[in-house]
Amino acid sequence: MSVNSFGHLFRVTTWGESHGSALGATVDGCPPGVAVDEAMLQHWLDRRRPGTSRFTTQRREPDQVRILSGLYEGRTTGTPVQLMIENTDQRSKDYGEIADRFRPGHADITYWQKYGIRDPRGGGRSSARETAARVAAGGLARAALAALVPDLTITGYMVQMGPHRIDRARFDAAEIERNPFWVPDAQAAEDWAGYLDGLRKSGNSVGAVVELVASGVPAGLGAPVYGKLDTDLAAAMMSINAVKGVEIGEGMAAAELTGEANADEIFMGDDGRPVFSSNHAGGILGGISTGQDVVVRFAVKPTSSILKPRATITRAGEATEIVTKGRHDPCVGIRAVPVGEAMMACVLLDHLLLDRGQTGGVRGRIGPV
Repeated sequence: MSVNSFGHLFRVTTWGESHGSALGATVDGCPPGVAVDEAMLQHWLDRRRPGTSRFTTQRREPDQVRILSGLYEGRTTGTPVQLMIENTDQRSKDYGEIADRFRPGHADITYWQKYGIRDPRGGGRSSARETAARVAAGGLARAALAALVPDLTITGYMVQMGPHRIDRARFDAAEIERNPFWVPDAQAAEDWAGYLDGLRKSGNSVGAVVELVASGVPAGLGAPVYGKLDTDLAAAMMSINAVKGVEIGEGMAAAELTGEANADEIFMGDDGRPVFSSNHAGGILGGISTGQDVVVRFAVKPTSSILKPRATITRAGEATEIVTKGRHDPCVGIRAVPVGEAMMACVLLDHLLLDRGQTGGVRGRIGPV
């Protein structure tokens, strides 16, 4: 398997399996001189870590990250940064019964069809456990962004669980860190807890929608046609386990709008810079950032590992039934929030470096000469 890297100048290669001895990421292209240490990266990993509430998998992993290379006296040297996270709470025996059977909704059957071999322990390489390495790499990207664009912030939160959506009239950013769902709506958090408890106790699962907002993104990131910022953001989000849909700005809802309603009108602000009347475009026009908030949403399917009997086949093609045992998230959308933030950080840093290489940061002038 050779496609384990993403990014252009800031390039991340992840490695490892769900039940292997360790997993991690090799990050190449990080600018030199960025202050970073393990505690800084650990902050982000702790947000994704399993077993933090009854609403996530009860696998107990500390997700302790180690920086093995690429630093000297607390700063990046410009050489590859090697990040490693040991697995400490594997229960491979939970997967003994599925070694010869394909779990519906999982990559078991496609991995076998493509490679003729698969690691059944927790899904092996296809497990969402791989995303811990992405979050570690995203922490490094955040440190570099903080040094290069200090005002840039990335915030993720859930806006939907199953059929239940937040009430945007109650949107409160302060609530995001106060509940286990990363939801900016206190009432929704309370309602969702009861709803998910019922699903969890019945052995079922549900999907979700996550929204990401990057504020303070400089205008001019991205390039036309094949180098679009939204192209790489969409690809990054779609690469996250269980993601089945991605949209930028209005996304699919744009199909319901007229051109008059959808076009974000442009004015000159008091500070001599352009301002927009709205942000239907999600901060990106023609693949290039406008300077507005970059808004991305992605839909996560229900966890496929459920305690409900499902029909399947064996490798021999025989009909059978399967119940997936083990420890699983009743809603993977919860822990997908910090993963989405990490992927956004990696893409934005990558495009910032690409822009510096192509234009040197030069911008077309708007206003009186």
